[in-house]
Amino acid sequence: MANDAAHVPPPQALPPRGINHMVLNVRNLEVSHKFWTEIIGFRCVAELKPIPGRQRPKMRFYSGLDAHGDVTHHDLALAEVTQSNGDQAPEQWSLMPGRVGLNHVAIAWPDRESWQRQLAFLQSKGVPFLRRVNHGMTHSVYIADPDGHGIEVLYELPREVWAGDIDGAQNYAEMLPTEGSEALVDRTENPVFDAAERPVASRA
Repeated sequence: MANDAAHVPPPQALPPRGINHMVLNVRNLEVSHKFWTEIIGFRCVAELKPIPGRQRPKMRFYSGLDAHGDVTHHDLALAEVTQSNGDQAPEQWSLMPGRVGLNHVAIAWPDRESWQRQLAFLQSKGVPFLRRVNHGMTHSVYIADPDGHGIEVLYELPREVWAGDIDGAQNYAEMLPTEGSEALVDRTENPVFDAAERPVASRA
C-alpha cells in the first residue's frame, strides 16, 4: 500500500493548525445575516439548497479574507433553529459563564488601523461595547450579536510581545472605557512578556 506510515497511529494526538470554522445556531437567519454582513463585515459565500426527500437546515456560510486577501470556503456558518426552539429571548452576554455552551467567538482584524476603523464603525451603528480590554496578546472589544453570542473584536499584538510568556500574557488585562471617544483610544506601548519578569495584572 502507498504511504502505509499514514495509517500507523501516533503515540499522542497531533496538534491542529487551528479552528477552521464555527457554526452558530440563530433564531432568525435574516436578522443574523444582516448583522454578520453589514455590521461585522463577513461575506456570504454559500447557502444550503433544499434536496427533495432529505432534511437540511436553513443555513448560510460566511467568509472573511485570508492572508492573501482572498475569501475562504467559510469561517462562519449560521443555522436557523426551528421556531418552537428559537423563540426564547437571548440573555445579555457576560464573560462569566451562565450556562454550558459557547462563551464568545474572537474575530481578528489584520492590523491596528483596520481594527480602530471597525470600532469607529461599530460605534457609529450604535453597537454597545460590553467590555474594552487590552490583553497581553490582543487589544479587544467585546460585543454581542442579535442572539446574545459574545464576539471579541480584536487585533493581535506582535508575537515578540507575548511569545516569551503566553501564560503571563493571558493573565494580563487593562480594563478601558466602553463608551464615547475614550473607547476608541488605543496606545501603542505594550508590556513585553517574559517568563522571568511578569507584569502584574489579572485577566478577567
